[in-house]
Amino acid sequence: MSDTNSAGTNVDVVDILTSDHQDMIALIGQIKGAPGESERRDLADTLIAEVMRHAVAEEMYVYPAIEDHVPDGHNEVEHDKKEHGDIVKLMKQLEKAEPAEAAFLELVNELEAQLSHHAKDEEADQFPKLREHIPHEKLVDIGKKVENAKKLAPTRPHPSAPHSELFHKTVGPGVGMVDRILDKLTGRHTGS
Repeated sequence: MSDTNSAGTNVDVVDILTSDHQDMIALIGQIKGAPGESERRDLADTLIAEVMRHAVAEEMYVYPAIEDHVPDGHNEVEHDKKEHGDIVKLMKQLEKAEPAEAAFLELVNELEAQLSHHAKDEEADQFPKLREHIPHEKLVDIGKKVENAKKLAPTRPHPSAPHSELFHKTVGPGVGMVDRILDKLTGRHTGS
């Protein structure tokens, strides 16, 4: 990720999440163009981990801000959480799929469609509302919290886990730690 607050830059949460979206779509392109099954699997695992980190961080810090500051924010957040749930279920299927099977690329294509739709909704509708209703300094602060949350978030899809701020802030770091231990033990590639 090129945009980071650790260098003291003025990057806000919208910049960070938009950059995440671009990285995810780029990873999908790399999966589709990967020459071998092993590389395809590694890239898919990296994508899954990145999407999980992004989604959990949104649910912890961005969705509460939308609910608190954006008109009709509660309904928007409920819609987003449902989309996250659908994406997590799809990633669980992708995690189990064999890269040599046609179903693998079908799942990658479906994931691309869902992620693109979700990102487009956020970037065209919600992100401008965040900037309209929340002061820039607060958006920068939320961005820092999002970056920190991504470091602790789960790296594997957990379809039965609730998409809630409370769950992610209390149980999530433990789940994330277990995921990282499993990633190391199995040699699973999960990016950073």
